[in-house]
Amino acid sequence: MPRRTDIKSVLVIGSGPIVIGQACEFDYSGTQACRVLREEGLRVILVNSNPATIMTDPDMADATYVEPIRADVLTSIIEKERPDALLPTLGGQTALNAAVELSDLGVLDKYGVEMIGARLEAIQAGEDREEFKKVVEKCGAASARSAICNTLDECFDAADKLGYPVVVRPSFTMGGLGSGFAWNKEELSRIAGAGLHYSPTNEVLLEESILGWKEFELEIMRDQADNAVVVCTIENVDPVGVHTGDSITVAPSLTLTDREYQNLRDIGIAVIREVGVDTGGCNIQFAMEPETGRVIVIEMNPRVSRSSALASKATGFPIAKIAARLALGYTLDEIQNDITGSTPASFEPSIDYVVCKIPRFAFEKFPAADNRLTTTMKSVGEAMAIGRNFTEALQKAMRSIDKKATGFSWNITRSLDELLAAAAISTEDRLQAVQQALHLGATVDELYEITKIDRWFLDQIVLINEIAKEIQESGSLNTDLLGYAKRHGFSDAQIGELKNMSQEAVREIRTAYGLHPVYKTVDTCAAEFKSDTPYHYSTYETHTEVTKREKPAVIILGSGPNRIGQGIEFDYSCVHATLALRDEYETVMVNCNPETVSTDYDMSDRLYFEPLTLEDVLEVYRAECEAGPVAGMIVQLGGQTPLSLAADLKAAGVPILGTSPEAIDAAEDRGIFGNVLEAANLPAPAYGTATSDQQALETAERIGYPILVRPSYVLGGRGMEIVFDRDQLVDYLSRRDHEGSDATRKAAPLLIDKFLDDAIEIDVDALYDGTELFLGGIMEHIEEAGIHSGDSACVLPPLTLGQPMIDRIRQSTEAIAKGVGV
Repeated sequence: MPRRTDIKSVLVIGSGPIVIGQACEFDYSGTQACRVLREEGLRVILVNSNPATIMTDPDMADATYVEPIRADVLTSIIEKERPDALLPTLGGQTALNAAVELSDLGVLDKYGVEMIGARLEAIQAGEDREEFKKVVEKCGAASARSAICNTLDECFDAADKLGYPVVVRPSFTMGGLGSGFAWNKEELSRIAGAGLHYSPTNEVLLEESILGWKEFELEIMRDQADNAVVVCTIENVDPVGVHTGDSITVAPSLTLTDREYQNLRDIGIAVIREVGVDTGGCNIQFAMEPETGRVIVIEMNPRVSRSSALASKATGFPIAKIAARLALGYTLDEIQNDITGSTPASFEPSIDYVVCKIPRFAFEKFPAADNRLTTTMKSVGEAMAIGRNFTEALQKAMRSIDKKATGFSWNITRSLDELLAAAAISTEDRLQAVQQALHLGATVDELYEITKIDRWFLDQIVLINEIAKEIQESGSLNTDLLGYAKRHGFSDAQIGELKNMSQEAVREIRTAYGLHPVYKTVDTCAAEFKSDTPYHYSTYETHTEVTKREKPAVIILGSGPNRIGQGIEFDYSCVHATLALRDEYETVMVNCNPETVSTDYDMSDRLYFEPLTLEDVLEVYRAECEAGPVAGMIVQLGGQTPLSLAADLKAAGVPILGTSPEAIDAAEDRGIFGNVLEAANLPAPAYGTATSDQQALETAERIGYPILVRPSYVLGGRGMEIVFDRDQLVDYLSRRDHEGSDATRKAAPLLIDKFLDDAIEIDVDALYDGTELFLGGIMEHIEEAGIHSGDSACVLPPLTLGQPMIDRIRQSTEAIAKGVGV
């Protein structure tokens, strides 16, 4: 049926500031929606308060309001703009809750605004725990035994009937906020009390424990003609008990029989029909008891989610884009699949590879935090990788995390008993403990009993260990063994560790054998139909699908998984680089973050979904050089991750566009930077460098306390601390030595500055072309110096600085830019 003609303007609500559980995946979905709606000729009104997003760019919508996402603000915007419809399903829980509140207040009825994408009744049926339980029963499926509670006393009574442990799930919250497993009355009081507080309806659901069951998700779309497609199945490697956002996940599901999969599919489609999602998508979570095969429905989200972004990037099927079109009245069979150009969206995607997602955590920022993974989400980002088998995808995803000790290692320092104890607890490095325990002789059955990770996944880790042992015991690296290892995801660095040689030496041997990856295409149809969309992943096979080109290419390195200090703002920069260069150059994006706009298949001319490591980036560069001329690589827009590769890439012969690695060194190395300031005759606090603990203590005494200590090449102030006396410095140095200087990307000395404890802090953003300076803005911190600029409240323009000071800042900025070599 044709698109509705009665809708001329649509209000899109974003997700607001990034929080754990609600990150840049909603910028991706919201941006896709804005693009689709404008392509359809509609006026788009956007409300969002996050300045780091693509969607808040002025040219993304017809009217952009950078305002708080609150009912009173939204009401005033609706009153002014008079949109015909409101699309609330693409801005996460924030947008969904705001839309429900506007409906409850009568605002939508008053101004004649229709909610599209999901009807209010569907939202309530999906989000309200009691209503959803009735839906599941009506579909002939099972839910966990449960009770709805609105007070703590009701929670205590329900727990007595259900038996401990119980699962607490608040209504209308996101990322597992306020949820958890309560093993006794004291824990229930704490968890349920928080759940009642966070739930906007002061309601929690208490459920029987299903700890240790297998967990699955289905991403499903349905249109108003009752066509329904399962876009993707996602299986959690971790058992029930770890929030799906914190679990390692794979797509498609790898341990289901066909009959089990068809059962989940039937239940999922029945549930989406009964809930009444008829113009969009949702995700439904299931648990399966391993021994009996009993299936229960855990919950559903009647909107796009982080899993939707993952499913979109895993399959090439753009869920948010299609959801926006469905909301306008199209049916799935009327929407063309952009990737194949010949199949409709009613064709369920089929994939001939394995996708693995691994979350990224930031517990190192919060040493006192509980690092156990529970039903409350704690990850701050995630990386995704694609391979031709599980082992390849898993190991590529591990190195995509861009964090020390995230890959498998055979340099084992713990005993088997210590490793088994570590494997029994869900933490971010549990899989490494599992791998090392298996390597030391533990059995698959032993590990299954303490982890409940499916035996098939454990057996795959045994395979990885067997290959590692073969490498370790081989006399030399022959081409067959090296190729075998690469097909199972081993990096040059891992092989080097096993053979006691550098990764550069392994790369030289591999190059001598002519052993390089080829690049396959993500096409939604397992190569059944021809696809011209250049969305690639690497694997060690024989035939590459990278096509030749005439235009010179510019390769842009993205920022990898979100983390504290490196988030959506770098994706914004990379996307803008693509948009700015695409007329003159072929733009090539390399990134591994499934939440981002930069990894949308039609944002760049070519997309490589690859880890941002030296090995993987050099292979992309090699493939692109074989395809046509390469103008160079941009590393300075993706944050610290690509920046840290700059010098090694240049040494390997890659032309670096923009600021040179030498200039980056001058800015990052505090010692060299001090020389730049001195040459420009700019005042700076007294500073010194130290290469040993004793030298650090002597330098601190010379400079005088308080001091600021920091390594070079760090992001978000990692490893940086204000130290007020000698004892505190001794403590800092011992912690740094114990951690092995995880903060440093290079063997950099410790830099010590006199700390100005009563200073006003200023941020300057400027552009410099080697001759002329363009001053973009001066921001003044509201708090005094000593609070990281990412954590400080700031104001622009500066309010307490006089014009002479602003002029001096401008002159200093120009002198620094010139001295550094920007």
